[in-house]
Amino acid sequence: MGNTKRTKELTERIRTFAFDLGFEKVGFASAQSPQQDVTHLEEWLRLGYNATMNWMSKRKDERSDIQEYFPGAKSVVSLAMNYYHGDSSGNMKISNYAWGDDYHNVLKVRLIKLKEFVQELCKDAKILISVDTAPLMEKAWAQRAGLGWIGKHTNLISRDYGSWLFLGELILDYELTPDQPFEDDLCGSCSACIDACPTNAIVQDYLLDSNKCISYLTIEHRGDLPKNMKQNLMDGFMAVIFAKMYAHGMKSLRLKAKKIVLLQEQE
Repeated sequence: MGNTKRTKELTERIRTFAFDLGFEKVGFASAQSPQQDVTHLEEWLRLGYNATMNWMSKRKDERSDIQEYFPGAKSVVSLAMNYYHGDSSGNMKISNYAWGDDYHNVLKVRLIKLKEFVQELCKDAKILISVDTAPLMEKAWAQRAGLGWIGKHTNLISRDYGSWLFLGELILDYELTPDQPFEDDLCGSCSACIDACPTNAIVQDYLLDSNKCISYLTIEHRGDLPKNMKQNLMDGFMAVIFAKMYAHGMKSLRLKAKKIVLLQEQE
């Protein structure tokens, strides 16, 4: 069971090592997907809000049920790194997430080290790591691991870093002590993200249409941007709500802004 003395000690050793690697948020959850994950994903796909991201539907069973993806999984370690740099200024508006090195690489290097550490502690454990590529509902797992809540804009929000977080996971077939999930919805009656979204992509509270989303259109979408969206900027939407409320500068040197980005921001 996940509450034995040894299991608790093991969990805390993993947490401490993850913090030492530079992760700002670390949480643990039992690897059991609730029915609401299935219901939410199926409805979102039915509405066509995944746009051209067909891979979302191709692996929907794995995405909504972690046991389909990793049979025998018992624990999910959810981790996050802060990437906030500051308010964008100048003529070149570059999204905060792109100021430093590719976050997939930055997080993956640390996750590999964490996996090696856990493997030494749990010799026979099967372990998978993921950074935004596996069929996992990352934000839902982060919420279940206590990292924060999912806001009306459908992103994770933490009390200390807002939504300026890159997420990664370590999944293993070994029992760890789960944290309390973050059950409070601190959005309340606030509609700042909905009001700030320049393309009205948040079609209702907690429901986003990727077809209208600048993030989707500038990363996943192939082809020209719709003419009516070329002048809109994603960071303005993020900053309105979170920069002054929760933002802190990131620690990782590899996530620090590259010199060319700083020069463009100053123009």
